[in-house]
Amino acid sequence: MFKISMRAEYAVRAVLYLSSREAGGVSLVSEISEAQDIPKTYLAKIMQDLVKAGIAKSMRGAGGGFEIARDPSLITVREIIEIIEGPVSLNLCVKGECSREVLCPTTFVWKHAQEKFIEALESMNMAELALEGRELLLKERSKVS
Repeated sequence: MFKISMRAEYAVRAVLYLSSREAGGVSLVSEISEAQDIPKTYLAKIMQDLVKAGIAKSMRGAGGGFEIARDPSLITVREIIEIIEGPVSLNLCVKGECSREVLCPTTFVWKHAQEKFIEALESMNMAELALEGRELLLKERSKVS
C-alpha cells in the first residue's frame, strides 16, 4: 500500500496547528503535541526539520517555543511532505528510473496518477486548511449546544 509516512503526517498537522494560531502566537512542543496527538519527543525532531526548512521559527527562553515563519497561504501540503520525505513519487516509473518505461503500457497510468496526486497536494495551503479546521470546530460545537 502506498502511504505517506506518519512523520510527514505529523509535520503537516504541526504546521497546520501553527498556521491556526494568531499572528505571532508561540506554541510549546508540549502544546502542539497534546493538541495534535503527536508524541512529544518525535515532534521535537520534526520541528527541527521544519525550522531548518524555514517553515517554523524557534524561540528560546521564557516565552519561547515555535511559531509559523512564513505566510501560511504560501505553504502547501506538498512542500511539508517533501521537507520530511524528499520528492513525492508514486513509483520508479514517474521518476524516469524504470528500464521498462518505453515498453510498459502502465507508464501512462502512473504518470497521470502522479500529476493528479501532486495537484492535490499543491491545491491546498495551510491558511485554507486552518480556516477549514476552524469551520469544522464551529460546526462540531454547534452540534453540542
